[in-house]
Amino acid sequence: MTTPTPHPAPPARGRRRAPSRMERAAGRAAALQRPRVLLALLLLLALTCVMLLDGYLRAEVGGDERVRTGASAGDVPGDVLDGGPILTFPGGRATTVSVPDKTIVLTFDDGPDPTWTPRVLEILDTYDVPGTFFLVGSMVSRHPDIVRNMVEQGNEVGVHTFTHVDLSYQSTARVTREIEQTQLALAGAAGITTTLFRAPYSSETDAIDDYSWPVYESLGADGYTSVFVDTDSDDWKRPGVSKIVEWATPEDGEGASVLFHDAGGERSQTIEALPKYIEKMKAKGYTFTTVSGAMAEQQSTQPQQSPQPQESQESQSAQQSGGGLQAAHHRATGATLYEGKALIAAVAVAEWTVPALSAGLVVVGVAVMGRFAMMLVLARRHHRKRNRRRFGWGPPVTGPVSVIVPAYNEKECIEATLRSLARGTHPVEIIVVDDGSTDGTAEIAESLGLPGVRVVRQANAGKPAALNNGVRHARYDIVVMMDGDTVFEPDTVRHLVQPFADPSVGAVAGNAKVGNRRTLIGAWQHIEYVMGFNLDRRMYDLLRCMPTIPGAIGAFRREAVLQVGGMSDDTLAEDTDLTIALHRAGWRVVYEEHARAWTEAPASLGQLWSQRYRWSYGTMQALWKHRRSLTDKGPSGRFGRVGMPLVVLFQVVTPVFAPLIDVFTVYSMLFVDFRAALLAWLAVLGVQVVCAAYAFRLDREKYRYLLMMPLQQLAYRQMMYLVLIHSCVTALTGGRLRWQKLKRTGEVGTPAGSG
Repeated sequence: MTTPTPHPAPPARGRRRAPSRMERAAGRAAALQRPRVLLALLLLLALTCVMLLDGYLRAEVGGDERVRTGASAGDVPGDVLDGGPILTFPGGRATTVSVPDKTIVLTFDDGPDPTWTPRVLEILDTYDVPGTFFLVGSMVSRHPDIVRNMVEQGNEVGVHTFTHVDLSYQSTARVTREIEQTQLALAGAAGITTTLFRAPYSSETDAIDDYSWPVYESLGADGYTSVFVDTDSDDWKRPGVSKIVEWATPEDGEGASVLFHDAGGERSQTIEALPKYIEKMKAKGYTFTTVSGAMAEQQSTQPQQSPQPQESQESQSAQQSGGGLQAAHHRATGATLYEGKALIAAVAVAEWTVPALSAGLVVVGVAVMGRFAMMLVLARRHHRKRNRRRFGWGPPVTGPVSVIVPAYNEKECIEATLRSLARGTHPVEIIVVDDGSTDGTAEIAESLGLPGVRVVRQANAGKPAALNNGVRHARYDIVVMMDGDTVFEPDTVRHLVQPFADPSVGAVAGNAKVGNRRTLIGAWQHIEYVMGFNLDRRMYDLLRCMPTIPGAIGAFRREAVLQVGGMSDDTLAEDTDLTIALHRAGWRVVYEEHARAWTEAPASLGQLWSQRYRWSYGTMQALWKHRRSLTDKGPSGRFGRVGMPLVVLFQVVTPVFAPLIDVFTVYSMLFVDFRAALLAWLAVLGVQVVCAAYAFRLDREKYRYLLMMPLQQLAYRQMMYLVLIHSCVTALTGGRLRWQKLKRTGEVGTPAGSG
């Protein structure tokens, strides 16, 4: 054994060891990453909030569509059941107000609607007729401009709840929330609040029952005026224009609160009937007013029992003169106004974001299914091509090769790694490059006394520098690179180097397997390695655009590595960087599925996050570094023409947006159709299971691990999404990490089969 560089002196007893260069760099990197992790989580939280808000605007979680009918009304005062359509509670006593004779109060429910409400407003403006619109808060927040125009035109607005639920089934807290949120929407849209209220599914006062009465009492105590109807056009039934006009017409000479709908469905018959109705009623000598106008007119005909409060007199004067706000409207001020504007702004963001994400979901869905189809078809072709009878690369490669083992604090694993190489069936020299280890890794390697093992020491400089140092010390034309925690099978090196019989081959990717798969995290990674990595490699190999030689097992022509300048530390993914560089230099990169290496996967979520973050961010760096490959010409430009687009699509774009599938699944379960959404998710899972099962068959793996796949999709995959988002944030904000050391246990030994 030789030691080209001197062994560093051990630290003096009693003195704290100074941190190595790598440890200092890792500490600085960790400090820089915390804000980026936080930013990634905040982005995810913002997306979740936007989706929840959009869903809530359409129907509250677990949308309640119950409508109560046929309940008794023993607790409701009789004069309320037989009274007029306007219910107030002056002094805490229930009082009803009728619409004056020869007067029509036109009321419209369920709006605003972007299609029908503007047309209703146009008709009212044409005939100089005011209307009273009972608005659904979720619709107000989505269409604030319509409400603003409605109020500026002189119409009156009232609360029709936020999500259009039957309040008789709801808790007091839910009722309060429905009202307050609608008021906030009105404040944000038109700068007002209102004292008018109409309950969904209400009609005449004689329909009030014992369940709904407490709601009206409570709202009356808060100053609300509840508005019912005398005459219902039933336009929602779409019975025909003549029927709508007929049903909306009161008895001759009687005043009426009349119900139409400007939203909630197809309203073309309403739009056609409304002008005919207005003309008919005007021809009969009727006048049109708002709810507040009807109350003021009725009040003016009654003798004054006591002096009115100054505020009431001012409101009545404003109503009668037609100036200022309607009596039922109040200017929103303070927190209500600003909270309302914030609500409208948030809804505007949701209204833009969700459709955009929906479009992205279509693209992602097509890309994901296309990738599955490509993997299945091309992987099958690759397997048949590589394993057909008499297939070979050329004359067998039997000459010795150099195996480079970069090591940094690998005392738990280095012995198993070196002994597995020593048992190999192919002649090798083994170069252990100790990258400034402080745990005695180099001493362990030397003490084993294995033939053909050399230990090269260097100051801590990172994995790329260690690999380059190993290449410089290599004696043979073919170099195998592996990790210090990886174990080879006896025939691994022999299988790995056979493709070099083809002089155009510059590098060979081996088949990396998870050795510590008995834990839950290990089993999840095992599925990912077999399906996500090795199935992909078969596809890329057949397309001749392999993007990455795995660091755990790869072989290179020494000439090719030196030609492209060796391992670069420009990116975190030095293996991807080198592989792309070899493509661009004109070398062919292939996959040898029979060359298997067993590696120790991260055993904790924290270590897994660190590893995958480095991989994903490093891949982005490598793709950006080699972006000019898109314009490369000739055979060396194949990666840029084929590989680069596929890698960007399948390893960056699709994974970044793949969470949309899960997000929209949850969204649909909560707000649309739980059963249909669950079936769709299970269908996608079924396709993935089929792909995984085929990958396991090709790799001759046991199918029992596929039982972990549903849980992997629910938990493990979500973490991978966060890692990728973290990487994208780092890429956008700038950042750099050095070679990160993961904690190893050394539990991966000589494999005893693939089970």
